[in-house]
Amino acid sequence: MAALRAAVPVLALLGLCLGSASAATPLVIWHGMGDSCCNPVSMGYIKKLVEKKIPGIYVLSLKIGSNLIQDMENSFFMNVNDQVREVCSQLAGDPHLRGGYNAMGFSQGGQFLRAVAQRCPSPPMLNLISVGGQHQGRVYGFPRCPGESSHVCDWIRKTLDLGAYTQAVQEHLVQAEYWHDPLKEEDYRKNSIFLADINQERGINETYKKNLMALKKFVMVKFLNDTMVDPPVSEWFGFYKSGQAKETIPLQETSLYKEDRLGLQEMDKAGKLVFLGVQGDHLHFTEDWFDTTILPFLQ
Repeated sequence: MAALRAAVPVLALLGLCLGSASAATPLVIWHGMGDSCCNPVSMGYIKKLVEKKIPGIYVLSLKIGSNLIQDMENSFFMNVNDQVREVCSQLAGDPHLRGGYNAMGFSQGGQFLRAVAQRCPSPPMLNLISVGGQHQGRVYGFPRCPGESSHVCDWIRKTLDLGAYTQAVQEHLVQAEYWHDPLKEEDYRKNSIFLADINQERGINETYKKNLMALKKFVMVKFLNDTMVDPPVSEWFGFYKSGQAKETIPLQETSLYKEDRLGLQEMDKAGKLVFLGVQGDHLHFTEDWFDTTILPFLQ
């Protein structure tokens, strides 16, 4: 009996520990161009790092396709709207996410997860962390190409130069769907099937606005020495002044913000927008920086 009484506090303590572990908010990760869900030096590494730092957390690294090769290929060639629908279906069917989840997107995964937040509020996304996401799009080729995909990027460059806003290219080339040419703003607004839609370029979808504003925090990480994203300020929702490709403006000077088409102005005033800068090229950061800067938003 004495031994049983002594065991009770231990069991109670164990229960508290298990309860706190299971209470960790789940995390959903979406990789960038040319990557895959489970690459051991990228998303696989991030998944293990988070699981190590937050014991008991459920981490879902999104895979689009039936295997890793399809997942990588789809990051180049599967219509983004179809990808977002697929992800929304995955999230809705995952019992671990019913109470809500945090989301972290890397490079193009950042703007794709924002589309999920705007289009699919159930289960609820609580915090969105965009690591190098191009929220106002990108333009002018790929100075560098991820992984072993240089031949793919060479083809993409040529295709985008020939006609980024043609229907065939928009439907079948992921990078065209967030291609934002400041010298062809009218073509972009009229023909972009993804970015122009989620950025409310053709009218106001109040549901998009309401859903995005439901986030507790929208964290945007900009790489201060980025040589892959043009312009890098797109990672903080800034872009080139319309009609030219030299002078950039911050989010707060864009019409998107001034007209508050997405609710970003209201979110900014409420302290929901977080702008983080990190030294380094695109997606180059240290584990120490991740631990001290990003993990607090996940705990």
